[in-house]
Amino acid sequence: MPVYSLYVISKSGGVIYHQSYSKDAPKLSMNEYLMLGSMFHSLYAITSELSPVPGPTGGSSSGMQVLESDTFRLQCFQTPTGIKFYMTTDLGMTNAENLLKTCYELYTDYVVKNPFYELDQPIRCELFDINLEKLLGTDRT
Repeated sequence: MPVYSLYVISKSGGVIYHQSYSKDAPKLSMNEYLMLGSMFHSLYAITSELSPVPGPTGGSSSGMQVLESDTFRLQCFQTPTGIKFYMTTDLGMTNAENLLKTCYELYTDYVVKNPFYELDQPIRCELFDINLEKLLGTDRT
């Protein structure tokens, strides 16, 4: 049960990282990635305001967590700083939320602690890529 792709969206809605981990993942242009990022960001914001039930802290809800279609699942994890990690997976993937949290840990270890990285800029960090490939690059069951 594969992970198809991973997206990291900045708190302003821009795609700062995207990577495919399956040959079945669609091949998109850079413009399409930018459109996806702004669409994911907007959808998350809208769903957090639409909830008729207040969130656990009394405010708005936490927004979209899972979107499921008949062919794939889109799982989201928002960090305390507003960065969003999205993962598209096979429908049989049961541990996507834990994988996203692990991706966030890798982000904090290899990207945020990198003295050459500027927040909200595209992520170009070889150690981050290598460790994500180890985590997500093979089919999961």
